[in-house]
Amino acid sequence: MRKRMIITAAMLAASAIPAFSEGDVTKGEAAFKRCSACHAIGEGAKNKVGSQLNGIIGRTAGGDPDYNYSNAMKKAGEEGLVWTPEELRDFLSAPKKKIPGNKMALAGISKPEELDNLIAYIESASSKPAE
Repeated sequence: MRKRMIITAAMLAASAIPAFSEGDVTKGEAAFKRCSACHAIGEGAKNKVGSQLNGIIGRTAGGDPDYNYSNAMKKAGEEGLVWTPEELRDFLSAPKKKIPGNKMALAGISKPEELDNLIAYIESASSKPAE
């Protein structure tokens, strides 16, 4: 009986852990360093050259009221683009193709594993509100 309770407790605890993209969050944090010149994420994040990314998952494109987005990004949001892991993958692999006229300087990330890791990190870190 005790063994069954321990197994049940372990299963419940595991189900309480948020599910992130299939990437490695630690490797994604390392990959984010190249993004950090323009973007901030996590506790105390503020807008830089690019918007802060806290709460990005589920946010409408161009939806941070404290950041001055390009007209192209605002239009994408007005047309219904909401950032999901899949939409971020498309955008980060080719920002100028996904949203022509946006301000992002990144040409794109071509390595699928790096995208997986980066998106997993963004998901995990963006769930923490900015202060």
